[in-house]
Amino acid sequence: MVDILTSLRSLMASHSPALDALVVPSEDYHQSEYVSARDERREFVSGFSGSAGLALITMNEAWLWTDGRYFLQATRQLSDQWTLMRIGEDPPVDTWMADNLPAHAAVGIDPWCISVDTAQRWECAFAEKQQKLIQTTTNLVDEVWKNRPPAETNPIIIHPLEYTGRSVADKLMDLREKFKHEKARGMIITTLDEVAWLYNIRGNDVSYCPVVHAFAIVTSNSAFLYVDKRKVSAEVNSYIEENGIEVREYTAVSSDVLLLASNQLDSTSVVKGAHSELIKDVKIDSNQIGIVGHDKAESEGNKAELIWVDPGSCCYALYSKLNSKEVLLKQSPLALAKALKNPVELEGLKKAHIRDGAAVVQYLVWLDKQMQEIYGASGYFLELESANKKKDLETKKLTEVTVSDKLEGFRASKEHFRGLSFPTISSVGPNGAIIHYSPKAETCAELDPNSIYLFDSGAQYLDGTTDITRTVHFGKASAHEKACYTAVLKGHIALGNARFPNGTNGHVLDILARIPLWKDGLDYRHGTGHGIGSYLNVHEGPHLISFRPQARNVPLQASMTVTDEPGYYEDGNFGIRLENVLIVKEGNTKFNFGDKGYLSFEHITWTLDMNSSMKELKTSPSTVSDKVN
Repeated sequence: MVDILTSLRSLMASHSPALDALVVPSEDYHQSEYVSARDERREFVSGFSGSAGLALITMNEAWLWTDGRYFLQATRQLSDQWTLMRIGEDPPVDTWMADNLPAHAAVGIDPWCISVDTAQRWECAFAEKQQKLIQTTTNLVDEVWKNRPPAETNPIIIHPLEYTGRSVADKLMDLREKFKHEKARGMIITTLDEVAWLYNIRGNDVSYCPVVHAFAIVTSNSAFLYVDKRKVSAEVNSYIEENGIEVREYTAVSSDVLLLASNQLDSTSVVKGAHSELIKDVKIDSNQIGIVGHDKAESEGNKAELIWVDPGSCCYALYSKLNSKEVLLKQSPLALAKALKNPVELEGLKKAHIRDGAAVVQYLVWLDKQMQEIYGASGYFLELESANKKKDLETKKLTEVTVSDKLEGFRASKEHFRGLSFPTISSVGPNGAIIHYSPKAETCAELDPNSIYLFDSGAQYLDGTTDITRTVHFGKASAHEKACYTAVLKGHIALGNARFPNGTNGHVLDILARIPLWKDGLDYRHGTGHGIGSYLNVHEGPHLISFRPQARNVPLQASMTVTDEPGYYEDGNFGIRLENVLIVKEGNTKFNFGDKGYLSFEHITWTLDMNSSMKELKTSPSTVSDKVN
């Protein structure tokens, strides 16, 4: 890592202007949470592999900011060249830079990997000391990354109406109606799952996420898909054209945004040459392109002049090509539309969770039997004769990786399985305290009947995405472990059984899952719930259940999905988490105070909690599997 930092600092010094600091975020050009191997720049420079974090490199030091899910993991993975900054405990990165970098400092960013919202917030923080953001024309990390993986060229897949429940034409019509309401004439769509959802396509460009590296631009009259054309088969091309969408090269989005700004995109055919590469340093002067000013647009009534940009997901590079006076900075309307599942999507999610639940129960029954046979554990299901126990102890063992592979095998046997929805968290004892632990075959732990085992896993099925966490103990848990587990279970039940008025957000509900833990002075450093995609990303917004302020932004609404996953983690000892997927539905209340209407949750995860239920069953594996099916 020292050589990487040295190489980067050399490029920073030779840059014009010279850079006092370089920001290396986790995100790609689409502000994705999970990125492809070639976009794992922050991991490449720091060695930290968590899905969230930001690296800051100066000429003498290096820092990494990450959230509470990754404190322990980052401590283990960062070398002594790095300083860990704990989000929520240490100053935020913008405050730290403003306070600690010198006046007039130049902070380098790749504008394709920074959102509009982030760039503007940092520029505000830098104003007092006249520090400035410098948009580099190339990504400096890419210049030192000699063996950077190649770009993915996996084919686009059409996601049929039997799973989507809504046609592309219907979604485009709905989006254009929202344009009229906001006096917008077009929108730049950068988030991968929004592009996939809007055009009913899927792909394999990012591990665990069935998305395609693509941008989209939709105007009042046209729709465009920007993608590597090598991914577009003749069948897909015909499908896209039939839906009134024009396919253009991925790199053409840069120059097409310029055309959109000058209101020339609709009438312009594909221009070759200039569209063949990203134009990273082009800026636009509103005085030169003759765009009607915002005030004049307002005076002309309903004339649509604005270009819709989501400040949280659109990269600063594309925004910088627009006239800021003619930009509507507002959350993408597709985020909420995608989160509100239609009846076909809801039915698909329920069916996917039934199959997934059967796979998880099969896994638990298999694992229980193995723990009895190999380690002499007391077991949950069929207790074997003591003479049969430990018979394979000397020749066979289970590890965090081998058992997670077995779980994947059970899922792979189910109809419509397309892969995992995220890397399985399979953790024994102290590893469970690493909230997003990722076991490696070379270093993972062996299962232990005297330690807690936590597994958090999920799958992608054509009709839905799943996410489930269970925590089990195959031996005799201590009184403290039982008390902690019980507190987590109480919080899980309290949230899952909640009824609440329309308009309630996830920030309000978050406390329900924490109160049983707080009573014992316990807590956890992550949110309590996130949305789930419909054969899309396992983490989906715009809503969430969390202590974080952004959970106030969007209230929960009927037909949304959300997880219920409180936990407790004790560094060096164990981790506990329980997670179900819920659907928000109309609540069945005796009264309706204020005529607000009330909501509740429907659980669609079909796997029993072993510690509270299965010891009472003492039944056969086939009977348990039959009950889940």
